[in-house]
Amino acid sequence: MDATKLVSIYIKMRDAKDALTREYEAKINEVKEQMEVVEQALLDICKETGQDGGRTVYGSFTRTVKTRFWTNDWQSMYSFIKQHDAIQLLEQRVHQGNMKQFLSENPGLLPTGLNTDSKYSITVRRATK
Repeated sequence: MDATKLVSIYIKMRDAKDALTREYEAKINEVKEQMEVVEQALLDICKETGQDGGRTVYGSFTRTVKTRFWTNDWQSMYSFIKQHDAIQLLEQRVHQGNMKQFLSENPGLLPTGLNTDSKYSITVRRATK
């Protein structure tokens, strides 16, 4: 098969995948919205009764507190982490773009335990009209 035919097939498949993804996400969002209404009703029951949950013949529900943390001042956050030697406050992952740039600028410096995986990939773009 030649490249022209393969690119045509690939674009049709990608379009079909995108359409299915949009349809799936729309349906999932509908269900999520309905679930949020039910969750709010259960939270209201907890508030009214002063309880943190309950049991029914179909299952139980529990009210919990979920707390998220973030910053809008990363310089202060980095200073705080350094000051208190609290590196555990950050997630354990390597920023891909920054590591790639660091290694290109410092080819002789490799952190112990750094793993890498490289592979060729293909990018297909639709022709402009």
